[in-house]
Parts: sequence; C-alpha cells; structure tokens
Amino acid sequence: MYVLWIAGGLLSITGGVLLAVRRARSSFVIVTVEGTSMTPTLSPGDQVVVKRRRISEIRRRDIVVIQPPKIHDGRYESLDEKQWNIKRVAALPGDPVPDGIPGAQELAQVPQESMVVFGDNHDSIDSRHRGFFPTEHVLGVVIRRLGGREL
Repeated sequence: MYVLWIAGGLLSITGGVLLAVRRARSSFVIVTVEGTSMTPTLSPGDQVVVKRRRISEIRRRDIVVIQPPKIHDGRYESLDEKQWNIKRVAALPGDPVPDGIPGAQELAQVPQESMVVFGDNHDSIDSRHRGFFPTEHVLGVVIRRLGGREL
C-alpha cells in the first residue's frame, strides 16, 4: 500500500518538474552575444537570459533581442546576415520619435507596432540606419547576464 503511495507521489513530482521545465523553456531563452553593438554593456561571447514578453511589458531602456526589418526579397537587413539583433529600446509605440530616424521626419510619434532601438556602441547599426523595428519581431527582454558582472 505504501509502495503505491510513494510511487504515485514520485510520479506526481516528476510530472510537476517536467511541466515546470517545459514552461521555463517556453518563457526563457539563452542567447550568445555576437558583435559589438552593445559594448560596453555586453561583449561578444557574453551569454544572456532572455524572457519572452509582450510589447505591453517592454519599457524604454530595456535591452531586447529583435529581428531587424525585412528588405524586399524576404531576407533580413543585416550587414552580417544575422537574423537576431540585440539593442536597447529608445522609443515605443506612441512615444516621440527620436532625432535621426530615417523616414520619420514627418512623424511626431512612433507608429503603432513599431519601436526605435539603439545599440550602446555609437557604431551600432540600429534605428538610426534602418528606421523603425517591428514590435512583432521582438524575441524578448534581456533579464540578466550568465556569470560575470550584472547588467
């Protein structure tokens, strides 16, 4: 009798652990930083934990992992053909448009479903070169660096 209770308890615990792991894997992603667009904050080779978030949960100054805008033939506009960029959010939908965004001279506010992102490195290829980034292309927000110094 006790053996069945113990076995049932172990199965319940195992099922709970597996469910928790599955949920964590769908909510969090580990990303390795490539390139220097976020130096000195992040360096090439740094690994960061990214939490998937809706646009309503993203704030200015958050560091996001995002796909760059697409160009006409369906490829991503990236000098190095990388599909993901890591940038800092400068403006969200409805915010004033920062200076220097191509094609935004006539706009007072960032359009819905768009955002402005900048790299911390002044040589970063970001919204100053590519314009608005689609909010639907956000993978998530960087919540911490693995090992080493805090963000």
